Amino acid sequence: MADRIQLNPKSNAKLSRRGLIIGGLQTAFIAGLAVRMRKLQVEDASEYRLLADENRINIRLIAPARGEIYDRNGKVIARNEQSFRITIVKEDAGDIEQTLYSLSNLIKISQNNAKRVIEEIERSAPFLPVTVKDRLSFEEIARIAANSPILPGVSVEQGLSRVYPLIESYAHVVGYVGPVSDTDLKDGNESNPLLKIPRFQVGKVGIERQFEDVLRGSAGVMKVEVNALGRVMRNLDRKEGKPGNNIQLTVDTELQAYIQARLGSESASAVVMNCKNGEILAIASSPSYDPNKFVKGISYSDFNELRDNELRPLASKTVQDAYPPGSTFKIVTALAALEANIISPKDNFSCDGKMEISNRFFHCWKKDGHGEMDLAKSLSESCDVYFYEIALKVGIERINEMATQLGLGIQHDVPMSAITKGLVPNREWKLKNREQDWLVGDTVNASIGQGYVLSSPLQLAVMTARLASGKIIKPILTKSINGQNFHNDK
Repeated sequence: MADRIQLNPKSNAKLSRRGLIIGGLQTAFIAGLAVRMRKLQVEDASEYRLLADENRINIRLIAPARGEIYDRNGKVIARNEQSFRITIVKEDAGDIEQTLYSLSNLIKISQNNAKRVIEEIERSAPFLPVTVKDRLSFEEIARIAANSPILPGVSVEQGLSRVYPLIESYAHVVGYVGPVSDTDLKDGNESNPLLKIPRFQVGKVGIERQFEDVLRGSAGVMKVEVNALGRVMRNLDRKEGKPGNNIQLTVDTELQAYIQARLGSESASAVVMNCKNGEILAIASSPSYDPNKFVKGISYSDFNELRDNELRPLASKTVQDAYPPGSTFKIVTALAALEANIISPKDNFSCDGKMEISNRFFHCWKKDGHGEMDLAKSLSESCDVYFYEIALKVGIERINEMATQLGLGIQHDVPMSAITKGLVPNREWKLKNREQDWLVGDTVNASIGQGYVLSSPLQLAVMTARLASGKIIKPILTKSINGQNFHNDK
């Protein structure tokens, strides 16, 4: 039998003390662990259950239904359509690029779109869904559903898409919606949670833009339970938002379509207005464009084609552009002279085809002249020399004042984009903007709607309505909001 190791008494004492110390430490550790476990299991149980819930519960905003737009007879101009979109949630997806690659093998996703998704994910909250593709076909939905195990964080969601059923007829009036831009966020909307939803759409031009706050509505909230892959397992709670308000316009769709068709593809515009109350019955500009392309995401080639078209289909010539009004302006000159008692309707002036002013000849459109002209004949035959004569007597300041009374040189308050003010010049304007003195020739040119004078088709329609009614008619495009009468004469 092996010999035992013999320890001296001093060594035994040291070992005994060491054992007591180690044993005490072990006891203290176990006791501390027990206390900690009790705290976790009993005292902090509710807190950690809440944290566990937060790990598997997502709060998602529900975009409200956008208000619809109708014509004066209740025909739909802009509506919402049920559609399906595929979304991805960053915190549930893991490797975003790998997930997008897997998706691209199932549905068509362009490189630009994939890049856009990655950029939106990077700047969005990790729990917010980012739209990868809108308006999925049923075939695409089926392929995604069949491959859901390899698509973490990917969901197919049902939503609403904006549709413009009349296509080009109302493009310049209603405009279109598009994704929220940095500019949209800077327009006092930084705190609106709706605008933080990736791919949420807002009005960009036209009625859609001018009445954005009216049409938008307020967000709803959905609380969902998700699994480890980010799949929605069940809906825990749902609070619907408030849909946007519907807007009824004063326009008549049949008349609008007729005018748009008559304008064809030429560079032209037309306005039809009720002279009694200022309601716009039709307001068309040609050529036009399909606003639905912007909602879906217009391609670079399609946008460049519109932008580079010399006929400028993206611009509304009725309100955005100003042109020399020409002979339509002669009635302004005539009224200015009549109001100042400078002429009477029966006063005659002789037209021989030209008039010499300051050693310069100003010609009439009729080379051989019109002969003797009174006011009625000068208007019916559009004699230029007659208006040269009275312009010299009445002066540019009175002409300017009369033009303003008739609605020219004014930015009218209609809910369309980039409304032009036009131009009715005078001495002060030329000195300020051209740093030149006003000349007699400037007055002569202005008297027949040439020179510096510029007006939009809408302004000329307002002028005609004021002449016909004798009232300060203002253009009205909005008839009602949610059935409540509305006029934009603020």
